[in-house]
Amino acid sequence: MAFSSPMATRRCLVLGALATVATPLVRAQGSGADTPVRLVVPFTPGTGIDLIARQIAVPLSERLKRPFFVDNKAGASGIIGTQEVVRAPADGTTMLVSVNTLVMNMALYPKQGFNPLTDLQPVAQTSWGQLLLVASEASKIQSLKELVDRARAKPGALNYGSPGAGTPHHLAMELLKNRAKLSLTHISYRGTAPAVTDLLGGQIDAMFLPIHVALQHVKAGKLKALAISSDTPHPLLPEVPSLNSLKVGDLNVDMWYGVFAPAGTPKAYVDRLNIELREVLAAPAVAKAFETQGMTPAHSTPEAFKKLVTADAKRWSDLIKAQGITAE
Repeated sequence: MAFSSPMATRRCLVLGALATVATPLVRAQGSGADTPVRLVVPFTPGTGIDLIARQIAVPLSERLKRPFFVDNKAGASGIIGTQEVVRAPADGTTMLVSVNTLVMNMALYPKQGFNPLTDLQPVAQTSWGQLLLVASEASKIQSLKELVDRARAKPGALNYGSPGAGTPHHLAMELLKNRAKLSLTHISYRGTAPAVTDLLGGQIDAMFLPIHVALQHVKAGKLKALAISSDTPHPLLPEVPSLNSLKVGDLNVDMWYGVFAPAGTPKAYVDRLNIELREVLAAPAVAKAFETQGMTPAHSTPEAFKKLVTADAKRWSDLIKAQGITAE
């Protein structure tokens, strides 16, 4: 019988402990460190979320020495692509790049088959996106106060458009209606383009739009910018006041964007990816690319991002119930 020396025994214990610590990270890398990582975007190419995914894919590939690629899985307000990530192995090879519609859908589609708060692991926030409240030229509304005064004077007479029920554009106006006790009629469209066409044509009076969509029309004098969703004015439109200038409660309806992993993805891998994303988002080239979509880079720890997502889920769920909103 062979006997081990005390030093050899300690060496085996140390190596065993190191192997135990390393195992989750190795397992999170799938079949190997060069296994491709799929960044699922649950919306069509060309959207702000798609741009985020494509901006982070290349530098993440370079930094982690493994391929990252974008896979668009659009449909059902982002539910189809999200569901695919929820069902994917928690090995770090499938990630989700999404926006706050992820939690808005919880109350709108209670039978979607998953809970993003428990079935997904927040990795990092990537950015904020601002919405601009605009009025058509035909409406002759010149300020946020005038919109509020007219809506109160003739309940339901003013209408507003959105790209569809349950979109951030829709819920932003419903939050304004709820806080300011207003009545405006919702006109739902299938996408942003037809809504903007009717807004420019004077068929609808007002609408919330992403800054990059509205800006060209505001500069051309075809739309009047009434308020910004942020707490402070935006550098591109410094003269436009914040929605919170109404002083009727919290009206910050900025959209958050971020990266998620399937629940159960090893913490070591999530933390490593979070650190790499922090460096990627700090690059001036990324900030410039985000600016074209009206977004501002923003990074957070997985824990802070989870707290933001959880609080936002409650906020929009409460609003959807209070306003009696249903998905069309």
